[in-house]
Amino acid sequence: MDNYGHRGTKIARNTLMLYVRMLVLMLVGLYTSRVVLGALGENDFGVYNVVGGVVSMFTIISGALNSAVSRFITFEMGKGADAQLNKVYSTAVTIQLILAAVVVLLAEPLGLWFIDNKMTIDPSRIPAARWVLHFSLLAFVINLMSVPQMASITAHEHMSAYAYIGILDGLLRLGVAFLILHSPIDRLIYYAALMAGVVLIVRLAYGLYCRLHFEECRYRPVFDRPLIKEMFSFAGWNFIGVTSGVLRDHGGNILVNLFSGPAVNAARGVAVQLNGAVQGFVTNFMTAVNPQITKSYAAGEKEYMFSLVRRSSRMSFFLLFLIALPVIFNADYLLSIWLKEVPEHSSLFVQLFLIFALSESLSNPMITAMLATGNIRNYQLVVGGIQLLNLPVSYVCLRMGAIPEVTVIVAIIISQICMWARLLMLSKATGFPVLPFLEEVYFSVLFKVVCGSLVVPLILEAAKPAGFVGFLISASVCVLWSMLVIMTLGLQSDERKWLVNKIKEKFVRK
Repeated sequence: MDNYGHRGTKIARNTLMLYVRMLVLMLVGLYTSRVVLGALGENDFGVYNVVGGVVSMFTIISGALNSAVSRFITFEMGKGADAQLNKVYSTAVTIQLILAAVVVLLAEPLGLWFIDNKMTIDPSRIPAARWVLHFSLLAFVINLMSVPQMASITAHEHMSAYAYIGILDGLLRLGVAFLILHSPIDRLIYYAALMAGVVLIVRLAYGLYCRLHFEECRYRPVFDRPLIKEMFSFAGWNFIGVTSGVLRDHGGNILVNLFSGPAVNAARGVAVQLNGAVQGFVTNFMTAVNPQITKSYAAGEKEYMFSLVRRSSRMSFFLLFLIALPVIFNADYLLSIWLKEVPEHSSLFVQLFLIFALSESLSNPMITAMLATGNIRNYQLVVGGIQLLNLPVSYVCLRMGAIPEVTVIVAIIISQICMWARLLMLSKATGFPVLPFLEEVYFSVLFKVVCGSLVVPLILEAAKPAGFVGFLISASVCVLWSMLVIMTLGLQSDERKWLVNKIKEKFVRK
């Protein structure tokens, strides 16, 4: 329990730092978007986002490779192989240089062709759009080169540095928003150039921090063919999982557009934004947990890894559930105060996306554990293959006349199927015990916490007053009652004891 307590404290401290980062960036981001939209105008702001979206398509490639870089650096750190760690870092930088060259060679001509031939834009803005493409590509390449440094910071669990540099990024973007109000040149070009400058400053901050704190972050030209082959193989199989996720999300959006039109796309988009804000809490928690899962596997501490996977599956669900439950019960009211005009279907989309996020939260630690093994070919073929069913199944349902929200309902069902597939494959790969997971996590979460937490809010729902007072009562009851249920039925005795002791340390004077 001492080992758990020490590592648990570290996870809690890192999670807190990431929450501070997220809250600052959320507030700064909301205000920055408002200022930038006002400064650029609707048309130029749209041009920037569309052209940037062309470049963003290549994140499918980089996303798979980024996961490989993070896994290999964290794994070698867990083994304590310092010499090999420098080789992995240098190889990761070499790979990113190669990828950057490939992306530029592909995206530059493709982007220019898209701007000149396909993009709906005022002809007088084409030169500015071309400059946006150039600067967006530059920013993309600089971000690629930051990946090994960010992976090193995360692997070392220096989340305070990650948080501070992230806050610096947000503040610089806020500064850019005000600078473009006094642009000496075309505002759109000036904005794109300044954003590339922000990315460069943040990249230098990551590089300087890593160079000062981590010995392995000293690049030397390395072309270790076996290691490059291993990393590319990992990335190649991981590409299946990344692609299936992209097709599920963006493909579902396209299907909604084809069958229901842009108005329903707007409703889905609103739901995705709100879901992203809520899900950020779990993302931060898992960012703090993931390095310990990978390190414990690399060090041969399988029992600790198994325990950490079960605990973090429950904790990530509980963190999301505490925020999602009041939103689910009050989606209509929250949307009405957030938006001037609430698109039809928005409320149900919000509720379903949050249920989908809760379903996925149970699987995230298992995904990290599976990636830690490095043997992911069969895993990605099976789970990625199942996820690819989202698109055809949703298409068939829509063709049969189903409501547009069916795209998310299908995603929830397939998410549960994938969870069972991950559980069985992780058990086969590492010996992960299935029955304890079902007892401690799955049935505990679904039948004890979820069912127990719904009782009082459902009784209150019919009697609560309308407006802000009703929302305040409903949200308070949802949070307080679900916290009580989680404390009494969701946590295990050692976790409850550890949490109570931590609360006493903070608030009870000795």
